[in-house]
Amino acid sequence: MKLQTTKHQIKDQLVVGFALFSMFFGAGNIIFPPYLGMGSGENWFTGFVCYYLADIGLAVAAIFALLKHGGDISSVTGRIGKIPGTLMVSAMILCIGPFIAIPRTGATTYEMFVVPLLGDIGSLIPTAIFFAIILLLTIRESAVIDILGKFLTPALFIGLLILIICGLVSPVGPISDTSQIENVVVEGINAGYQTMDVLAAMIFGIIIVKNVAEKGYTEARIKYRVARNSSLIAAVGLLVIYCGLTFLGATASTLYTLDINRSELILNITQDLLQYPGVIILGIVVTLACITTAVALVSASADYFAALSKGKLSYKLLTVLICLFSAAIANFGIDQIVLLAQPILNLIYPGALMLILLAFFSSHLSDYAVRGTVLGAMVGSLCEILYGWHVPLSFVPRLPLSEFGFGWLIFAVVFGIAGAVIHRLKKTSSPAR
Repeated sequence: MKLQTTKHQIKDQLVVGFALFSMFFGAGNIIFPPYLGMGSGENWFTGFVCYYLADIGLAVAAIFALLKHGGDISSVTGRIGKIPGTLMVSAMILCIGPFIAIPRTGATTYEMFVVPLLGDIGSLIPTAIFFAIILLLTIRESAVIDILGKFLTPALFIGLLILIICGLVSPVGPISDTSQIENVVVEGINAGYQTMDVLAAMIFGIIIVKNVAEKGYTEARIKYRVARNSSLIAAVGLLVIYCGLTFLGATASTLYTLDINRSELILNITQDLLQYPGVIILGIVVTLACITTAVALVSASADYFAALSKGKLSYKLLTVLICLFSAAIANFGIDQIVLLAQPILNLIYPGALMLILLAFFSSHLSDYAVRGTVLGAMVGSLCEILYGWHVPLSFVPRLPLSEFGFGWLIFAVVFGIAGAVIHRLKKTSSPAR
């Protein structure tokens, strides 16, 4: 009986792990690693490591932080106050939902599947069809995890492995001994940011914890173990695929420059490796990846805002509205969506990262310290954004770790210490009872 139970757990962990893999592996994960590898040349592995840590490393940490708090996101974000916490989560949901990530799945599907197959026929009808499919798959909330884990992900994983193996056996070209990217570390981190997986992880974690509980794992210890192991399965699968895609890009580093379109690069690599049939296979793989991610994101976004509205807005109504809005934004194209996303993500990410990291030490930190740290991270990031827009903030490039894109960290530390001091002073000045 125990053996059967163990086998059942392993099966459930694999299903949930594959589902989580497919949630993370979406539009950004297809286009960013090859472009990073191409620009990095011989330093492609360094770029990959930075990308992976900024993406999945932090995403898994976010899921573990959520698990530590029983899958309750309000326990993590509530440390900065109920209203600020709600605003931050809402901003995160909007970024990984209808504003950026969901539309990007539709735009990527059009550029990498429809255009190679049918030519540039205009994105309006194809994106409408794409989001109609997403709506059909998400309208039944309970079916999401099993659809992803049992059916779509295996096809996605196998298709990508075929492409990567072909690239290993017969590379499209030699790897350049120079890098086209000025700072591979920063570029890798920024590419990891662009996937938005860290933001998504907080929401995906809720879906995973909920699904694990629905499978009958109600005991806290076992539920944590199943969710933890599922997350690690997804992380290992993504490690293999990301490394392979970055390497494929590196093999094209002597053939292309940074002005090539991201989607065009992976299409050209596939064309060189597998000819036109390979392009069609890639298009199918990309479509599967985008569908799996869009299904997860639409479901998570609708579920969150339905709960936030206390049932005034139904899950089904919200899925319809999100799909309609995302379809409209998708028609701007991948590059425009990426351009829009960069400053928004650079502002939100640092605060979200601090919330995630501090969640592991919540019992040792006051709310004031947490609020100060999060606020400082976002203030520092805002300064970096403004400097990038040529606002005369000459101190920004002199900040510690600014060359790696972490200049905001000193703001987080200083503001966090200030918050801790304020808490101590308030505690000291409070009259004894």
